[in-house]
Amino acid sequence: MKAYAIDSNTQKTKSINIEMQAEAIHSFFDSIETDELSTLTGHAIYTDANAIKKSKKAYFIGEQFVVGDALIVGKNGAYSTDANISKKELDRLINHDVTSFYIDVLELLKDTDINLYRVFEVTKEKEDIQLNTEWVLYVFNLADEQTKDYFLEELKKANDAKKDITIHMQNMAILALNATATN
Repeated sequence: MKAYAIDSNTQKTKSINIEMQAEAIHSFFDSIETDELSTLTGHAIYTDANAIKKSKKAYFIGEQFVVGDALIVGKNGAYSTDANISKKELDRLINHDVTSFYIDVLELLKDTDINLYRVFEVTKEKEDIQLNTEWVLYVFNLADEQTKDYFLEELKKANDAKKDITIHMQNMAILALNATATN
């Protein structure tokens, strides 16, 4: 099946043929922990869930923040299909310009068990909202420098105190939600 492989180190995208069997994705990353992202219409983006721990480089595919190598296959419901996006179009969607905020955050997160895409729930005004760490980083990346510095300092403190970083991100999500509500 036609797929695309993105090498985060070389920043190159190549078209590959992959036989989608039960362990194909895990074999591609040589990892049992992978993430599946569905932000690219009609496709699945697979990544190594341990890419942050491995200090892999980050980039964007459209608005999707991705860390480490990626495998992109077509998706039709629950079934994998040939990738039908052109390499040229995919390359246009890829942006390797990552702000220093993201780079600094990833450096602080590399010794944690955080997963950027694992959903957690926060409550705001009696409404349960499902978010993830990627969203928290996105919102704080849009903030002013003082707020970014606050976020980085609080993350450093949480790391140093060996706090649960997922709970820390949930608390940061609540702060971000409250800030967006007042603006």
